[in-house]
Amino acid sequence: MMKSLCVSLNSADQVQDFVNIMNKIEGDVFLSTGRYIINAKSIIGIFSIDLSKKLELEIESWKEEYRILLEKYLS
Repeated sequence: MMKSLCVSLNSADQVQDFVNIMNKIEGDVFLSTGRYIINAKSIIGIFSIDLSKKLELEIESWKEEYRILLEKYLS
């Protein structure tokens, strides 16, 4: 089951922690803003987008336990 969530990333430390969390998630995860869609497991990809804009996270293989991992980034 796919799940979409709005997230906020405000610092380089948060991006690094967020990517570490994404790499614990099974399957594909995407971060999108506007017309850009990037792999949420890629730190370089995340730094290539405008983090001040609304970010939407899509997790293709959603498990409810992921919500606890992501709680601090949900907006």
